[in-house]
Amino acid sequence: MHLSENEGIEGVRFAVTGGQGFVGSALCLELLRRGAREVRSLDLRASSPWSDQLLGAGVRFFQGDVRKKEDVGKALRGVDCVFHLASYGMSGKEMVQAGRADEVNINGTCNVLDACHEHGVRRLVYVSTYNVVFGGEPIVNGSEVLPYFPIEDHVDAYARSKSIAEQLVLKSNGRQTKSDKSSRLYTCSIRPAAIYGPGEERHLPRILSLAKLGLAFFKIGDPNVKSDWVYVDNLVLALILASMGLLDDIPDRKGIPVAAGQAYFICDGSPVNTFEFLSPLFQSLDYTVPRVRMDTSVALAISRFFVFMYTLLYPWLDSKWIPQPLLLPAEVYKVGVTHYFSYLKAREEIGYVPMVSPREGLAATISYWQERKRKELDGPTIFPWLFVTIGMLALFSAAYLPPVGPLKWVLDLHLFVFRSKLVIRLVFVIATALHVGEAVYAWFLAKKYDPRNATGWFWQTFMLGFFSLRYLPTSELEVPRTTSILQPDGRVTTASVGGERKQPNEKKKNR
Repeated sequence: MHLSENEGIEGVRFAVTGGQGFVGSALCLELLRRGAREVRSLDLRASSPWSDQLLGAGVRFFQGDVRKKEDVGKALRGVDCVFHLASYGMSGKEMVQAGRADEVNINGTCNVLDACHEHGVRRLVYVSTYNVVFGGEPIVNGSEVLPYFPIEDHVDAYARSKSIAEQLVLKSNGRQTKSDKSSRLYTCSIRPAAIYGPGEERHLPRILSLAKLGLAFFKIGDPNVKSDWVYVDNLVLALILASMGLLDDIPDRKGIPVAAGQAYFICDGSPVNTFEFLSPLFQSLDYTVPRVRMDTSVALAISRFFVFMYTLLYPWLDSKWIPQPLLLPAEVYKVGVTHYFSYLKAREEIGYVPMVSPREGLAATISYWQERKRKELDGPTIFPWLFVTIGMLALFSAAYLPPVGPLKWVLDLHLFVFRSKLVIRLVFVIATALHVGEAVYAWFLAKKYDPRNATGWFWQTFMLGFFSLRYLPTSELEVPRTTSILQPDGRVTTASVGGERKQPNEKKKNR
């Protein structure tokens, strides 16, 4: 295409489903930056981490559910182009909730298509996934000629429902609008790789939370396994180019948009082993890089156990007390089986070329997570938690509970060490008093050095004592801060970024 930077954007009304999400918010802001007349965000959430920025930029919020026709119709009435990003079931517990995934991804997409037909929307860009063609079989430098992976063979509801939805979108290409028989709806699909960048909320937070607890033990699959990633800014660029590719007044196209009815793979163009890709991020945050390698077949067996357990817990999966599963089959395939694709078709037809390199994107992501870690409550891995919690519970049961069943063995062990029940009770009282004293001391220190997390430091230190207290910063204003720098060879080096005493009114620099 030979188009200007803002062709089909200036003076145009847009709607973005899932507009308060990570990619949706970046897309809304870029559309406004390029001169869009109006950008609407349809999202189930009333707010998100990007709400203030979106409101400040002028995005118009529509709180609603894509599963409800009236909500979709209200948001899409009067717009020229729609970006359909809203989805469900991409990761974690959501992957087990097949019913909701179908409702959002299939029924929601049908509602979007119906609203486009009803209100005369001329362009629809659908955000799909690699998984419409990938289901566990290796793919090397794949292209858009690959057939859809068989619906019945998908191991997760997300991939299956997204595949159905994409086919519905592409088959709706060229459909006449209800309000104007001379006008047609043109559609296309963008299939992004795994998305990363500062603020990504699906994959990296879950991976890093496991690493923080010391539970990221294993690398899955052969070290030669490779897959694609895409930086958020590159994906936003591809979405905007795809919307331009649906314009029906492009010269020499005789009214037929170049992207109409097409699907495009979008990535950074640098396939890499997932664990190799994430290692600099782990190192920069002082987390242990996974070293033990696990065979893909073993990981699949473990992941199927989690599917079975979480299926039993299906009615309660929305509850916060149920943690995220450690591993699921689709995730094993993503990191343990080679699958990467060429963006050649996107380059030739809509002009997509990544504008942010993987090194630049990862460096920005590392900076974001370093800053986030400085603001959050730090602490030990799960092993001190287990050691202290089990130890205190055992001491309490030996001191005060009747020796029934296995508690008799607990009491005998404590009597062997402390000789009498009176001494056991005295030790428990002293230990509890020490925990309370350390918690109060941690709270006073945190009020001075980390006030936003003072309450968290109190309760964590009450539970763990010294194991928590040792992580509390007590000289943040005087100790030089450091940052990790990603080198061209993939190494992470440390450099000082300040050592002088900060003034109380010094403003933090934006990153």
